[in-house]
Amino acid sequence: MNKATLENNKSKIINAWKKDTKSLLIFSCLWLFIISFIAFIVNLGNIGLMDKTEPMFVEAARQMVITGDWVTPYWNGETRFDKPPLTYWLVGLSFQVFGVNEWGARVPSALAAISVVILGFYTLKKFGFSRAKETTKTSTKLWFSAWIGAAIIALNPFWIGWGRTGVSDMFLSSGIALASLSFFLGYGYSETSSRSYFGLSASRWWYIAYWVFMALGVLAKGPVALVLPGLTVIVFLVYVGRFIEVVKETPWLLGIGSFLLISVPWFVLVTLEHGQEYIDTFFGLHNVQRFTSVVSRHPGAWYYYFPVIMVGLLPWSIYLPLAIAKLRIWQRQKWVNSSRTTHLGIFCLCWFLVVLIFFSSSVTKLAGYVLPLMPAAAIMIALFWSEQVETKSEESSGVWSFLFLLSGIANVGILLGLGIASFSSHQLIGEDAMMPQFKELLQASNLAVKGGIIWSSAAFSCLLFLFFRNYRRWLWVANLLGFLAFFSWVGLPVAKIVDNQRQLPLRELSTIVKTERQPEERLAFLGFMRPTLVFYTQDVVDSVTEADIDNGPALDYFQQTDSPDTVLIISEQKYLNKLGLQKSDYSLIKQEGVYKLIRVSKQIVIDRYESR
Repeated sequence: MNKATLENNKSKIINAWKKDTKSLLIFSCLWLFIISFIAFIVNLGNIGLMDKTEPMFVEAARQMVITGDWVTPYWNGETRFDKPPLTYWLVGLSFQVFGVNEWGARVPSALAAISVVILGFYTLKKFGFSRAKETTKTSTKLWFSAWIGAAIIALNPFWIGWGRTGVSDMFLSSGIALASLSFFLGYGYSETSSRSYFGLSASRWWYIAYWVFMALGVLAKGPVALVLPGLTVIVFLVYVGRFIEVVKETPWLLGIGSFLLISVPWFVLVTLEHGQEYIDTFFGLHNVQRFTSVVSRHPGAWYYYFPVIMVGLLPWSIYLPLAIAKLRIWQRQKWVNSSRTTHLGIFCLCWFLVVLIFFSSSVTKLAGYVLPLMPAAAIMIALFWSEQVETKSEESSGVWSFLFLLSGIANVGILLGLGIASFSSHQLIGEDAMMPQFKELLQASNLAVKGGIIWSSAAFSCLLFLFFRNYRRWLWVANLLGFLAFFSWVGLPVAKIVDNQRQLPLRELSTIVKTERQPEERLAFLGFMRPTLVFYTQDVVDSVTEADIDNGPALDYFQQTDSPDTVLIISEQKYLNKLGLQKSDYSLIKQEGVYKLIRVSKQIVIDRYESR
C-alpha cells in the first residue's frame, strides 16, 4: 500500500469522524471530565487546610452551620467582615452535604473552577474564531479550539491552586469569568441565533446571566466583581464600535433587577445588624484602603503582575505575548467591520488588560488579584494554537513564523530550566524551620528526579517538534502532557509531604487539646497565628504575637483573672524562651514537629516575664 493510499484512507477516516457530531460530543464530555477530574477533584481532601487564609474562611462557614446565623460571619469568637458571605454559604452548604471535612471545604471552589472550564469550552465551540472577518472555520476546528481552550483554562498553576482551596478568590474569579463569557455569548448570539426560550431570545438570556454572575461575584468579594466586567464590556464595545447597538439590545430592567435581587439583600441585613462597624471594615479597610494604600504589608512595583502572570500560567504563558500580538489590535477598522462572531479574541484582550491595569494601579498587590484574567489569557492562547494547527507549513512564513520559532525556543528553555531545577531541588531549597525534614523526605521520595525527567522529556519533545517544521504546530501537546504528568505524579505527592511537615503537627496537637483542655481553660498560640488551630480544635484560640511579647501586651494577657490559673500554650521553643520560661516551669503534654503543647501556671509566666 503506497503513501498516497494511506493518506487517502486517513483522510476518509478523519472526514467521517468530522461528520459524526455524536462522537465529537461524547469525546468532548470525556475530555472535560478527565481534565477537570485531574485538575480539581483528585486528592482534593487528602491534605489538611493550609494556613493562613483557608481555615479562616472554612471556620467561618462552620460557625454559620452550627449557629444557624447565615448573615453574620464569625471567626475565633469575633465578627469577620473581610468578605461578603458567598464563600461561607457555599462551604456551609457543602458541610451539610459532605460533612465537616477538607473535601467539603474545597469542593465548592473546585466546582466553580470547573464551571469556567465548561463555559469556556462552550464559548470557544460557538465563537472560537481567531481572526477578524474569519467566518469559514470548519466545525471540527471550532471543536479543537474548545478542547485546547478548556485544557489551558484548567491546567495551569493558578487555576488549579485556587480551585483546590476553600477561599473566596475562585468564587470572585469564576463570577467575573462566567459573567464575561455570558456577555459575549449574548453579544454573539444576537447576530447568529433567533431561538427563543420562555419568551426571551437566547441572546437576552445570556445578557441576564451576565448580571446574575456579577451579582454572585459581588457576594463573593465585593464591588470589584461589578467594576471589572463592566469596564471590560465598555472598553470592548467602544473599541469595536458597537456600544449603542448593545445598549439598545440589552434587557436592562431584567438584568439590573436580577443583580439587585441577588446581591443587595445581604448587604442590607448585615448593615442593619452591625451598622458602621461593618461599613468601616468591609468598604473602608478591605476595599478603599487596599486600593489606595498598602494593607498587610503587601506592596509591589507597577510591573509586579507581569512575572506573576507568566509563572501562574506556565507552561502556556510562553505564547501569550505572541497570542496577543496575533490579534493585531492596531488594525481596529478590521475588527469594527468584522462579524461579532469573530470578536472573542479581542474581547478577551480587553478583559485581560482591564484586570491587569486595574490591579496594577492598586497600591496593595497580591498574586491572587490577577486570577480573574487567567481564563481570558487562556482563551487567547487557545485561539493562537487553533490558528497554528490549521495553518499549513507552506503558509507559515515571514515575521510571524520567526516569532513563533523564538517562542518555541523559549518554550524549550523554560521546560529545560524546570527540569534542571527539579533535578537540583535539594540544593535550591533552603532550610525551613516549619518543615525541618522536607529536603530529606523529598530526596528519599525521588519525586524531584521524576519531575526532572518529566520536564526534560517535555523539553526534548518540543525540540523535536521545532526541528521538523511541519510539526511545530503540535508543540502544545508536549506542554499539555508534561504539565499533566508533573502535576499528577509529582505535584500532588509533594503537596502531601509539605502538608505532613507543615500542617499535620498542628492538626495532631489540636486533637490532643480537645481531650486535655480543662473547663474554661484558655488556649494560646505564641508567635505568628495559625488559624488552622481554630478550625481543628473547634474552639477559640488566643493569639500572643512576638510583638506582644516584646512590647508588653503578652503580660496583660496572662494577668487576666477571668479564667483558670493555668493556660494551655502551643508554641515553638524560641517564643517560650522569649517569655523566660524554663523546662521546669511547665508541663509538656506533647511535641509535634517544632510545636510544643504545654500547660503552665499564669503566675509563673508573669514572674518569669517580669524578671527577664
